[in-house]
Amino acid sequence: MSAVTVMTSKDEMKAAGAKPVSRDESARLGFRLTLPAQILVLFISAFPLLMQLYISVTDWSPLSGTGWWNAWSMWNSFANYTDLAVDTRFWSALKRTAIVMIVCVPAEFLLGLALATLFADDFPGKRVFYSILLMPMMVVPAVAGYMFFMLFQSGGPVNDILSALTGSPVTIAWLSDPTLALIAVMVADIWQWTPLMFLILLAGLVGVPEDQIKAATLLGANPWQRFVTIVLPKMKTIIIIALAIRVIENFKIFDTLYIMTGGGPGVATETISVYIYKLTTQDLIWGYVAAIALAILIVLSIVAVFAMKRMARAREVAA
Repeated sequence: MSAVTVMTSKDEMKAAGAKPVSRDESARLGFRLTLPAQILVLFISAFPLLMQLYISVTDWSPLSGTGWWNAWSMWNSFANYTDLAVDTRFWSALKRTAIVMIVCVPAEFLLGLALATLFADDFPGKRVFYSILLMPMMVVPAVAGYMFFMLFQSGGPVNDILSALTGSPVTIAWLSDPTLALIAVMVADIWQWTPLMFLILLAGLVGVPEDQIKAATLLGANPWQRFVTIVLPKMKTIIIIALAIRVIENFKIFDTLYIMTGGGPGVATETISVYIYKLTTQDLIWGYVAAIALAILIVLSIVAVFAMKRMARAREVAA
């Protein structure tokens, strides 16, 4: 057999008379090539934020008769932020958003975890049930809102089922009652977004090392002990990600809720997103809206930072 000489990339470059590129030169070249894209991304993200901050300290609105670039002439010395602190309607909307989050996120998590545990094992018809289970997540939120708007009508299927169960006519006005309307909205949210929680948790559950579970089984651990001592600690990062996503998304709940109730009756189901929408499209006080949006951005940023710190700690413990 004849010997075959294998040349490295550096040897080939030397043979061709070219100088090898240093790591610093390669980094500078990569930076220059990606600079246009970086500038574009920075402009897309930074310009609206700076513009929002600029508008939030003025009384500018589209009806003011001047362009936003001249909003400085309507400087209000941070009055929007002081008004925000005493705006009872804002705090009520924030409270309702928190109620939806406190009810929906744990419910979606527990249901998603239970379903993920069930689907971690093989059983007949698993693929069919898997596809059916993911269908609610694929429905457009506005369509889901219309579906539940029809379901919770006084003569709708929900009251028909209750009538069949109780044996007497049930004509509950779900969407006209302040308390029941919010419950109906939360049921719709849980129905649509439990599959997302299930999908994330199932991915984490499948990634748990089987050898550790088998070892614990041989040592006499029952299913609950294996789940608590092995599965949950290994899924801690995935759980934090799933909860953080749903907490942030619950702050933005709008489509389903607006189609079902429009924020009513009155303002009984008016969450922070619906409140901002009404101020933007009906009252047109954009300076105040910008202040509210920045306040919400700060809150959600704190949630994101907290979630990232918890994930870092979970990785350190797992390592």
